[in-house]
Amino acid sequence: MTAFAAVMTGKGTGAISTIQVFGDAAGTIIKKIFKPAGKKQAILQPGAICLGTIVDGSETIDEVIIGCEEPNTFAIHCHGNPLIVEMIMQLLQQQSVTLLTADQLLTKTLPVQKHINTIELEARLTQDKARTLQGTKIVANQIDGGLSKKIAEWLNNINTISVGQFSADVGRILKNSRTAKLIITGCKAAIAGPPNTGKSTLLNCLAGRQKAIVTDIKGTTRDWVSARCKIGPLSIELIDTAGLDEEFAAAPERVVEKASQQKSVEILEQADLVLLVLDNSTTGDQLDDRFGEKIADKKVLTVLNKSDLSAKLDTHKLPQILADTVQISAKFGTGIENLTEKIQQLTGVTDFDLHAAVCFTHRQENLLKQLKNAESKQQAASIISELLNGQM
Repeated sequence: MTAFAAVMTGKGTGAISTIQVFGDAAGTIIKKIFKPAGKKQAILQPGAICLGTIVDGSETIDEVIIGCEEPNTFAIHCHGNPLIVEMIMQLLQQQSVTLLTADQLLTKTLPVQKHINTIELEARLTQDKARTLQGTKIVANQIDGGLSKKIAEWLNNINTISVGQFSADVGRILKNSRTAKLIITGCKAAIAGPPNTGKSTLLNCLAGRQKAIVTDIKGTTRDWVSARCKIGPLSIELIDTAGLDEEFAAAPERVVEKASQQKSVEILEQADLVLLVLDNSTTGDQLDDRFGEKIADKKVLTVLNKSDLSAKLDTHKLPQILADTVQISAKFGTGIENLTEKIQQLTGVTDFDLHAAVCFTHRQENLLKQLKNAESKQQAASIISELLNGQM
């Protein structure tokens, strides 16, 4: 007989914390450490909710409410003091309970619930990882609506839907999924541009606190600095890169600067969004000729900084890929609202339908790509069934 336990609520101090206990020995262990407040409470019956105390011998640890959620599955709702939570977890461990993370426990408890299909299982495992409330809602909406609803529609009309219609439907889902992914898992935004254009000041402005060292000395940022902020439904990781300067990278004796330049290029390659910061108060070219190659396949917003000074930059000479611009003064915080609106528009999250059918795991994405290229209804039906009830 075995039992497993995990803290299902977030770390830190809260009003209430929840510890879940699961396994064929869970009921026996709960009866050992739980003293009901009433004389007759059917604690082992699914749906039962009991008030009482967690005890270690003669010592009372905490007053709790215990619910039997499923056979062999119990939720201990205790006070949120981390010390109390730790004491209960240690007590469970003394009773030979294996302690797990919340994710590890969910992978054990959810599959035994026979009414749950694979889409729902993946959704319940993904919800807690979503970066924003909107991301959580997108994932939750895939259980009864969204992707599950679309799959049910496909299965019910398998004889009348053409292979071409499957392909068109999947194309829309994959397109929506790219936007949904940014809301669910977060968006990585690289703040790039020449030295001394105000990249660090912009990061500090968006993050709401000083994270990067800001000076007037060219090339102060020689390494990358990151901060996270929320813009609309997006949780954005802002990465302030070293100023892109071919002069630094070319000099053989500038080993550190060369490494910083290479790191900046790597960050650009990994970014979902590039905020290219240019000094709007300076004339002349600020970018090397090859910069466009580094961001050719990226969403790019050109941020014309230092709008508090006289505008001297000729924006008409900017390449087409940099034509989407917004003027700000990071130093004084002006134009930031327009910047955040532009970011939401460029990433496609403005007015995004949280009920849209999307995929949110690699398994789902791979199967949908196979479905898009299915050559027969028989092949399509097999892929759809795997999508709904296949192995994770």
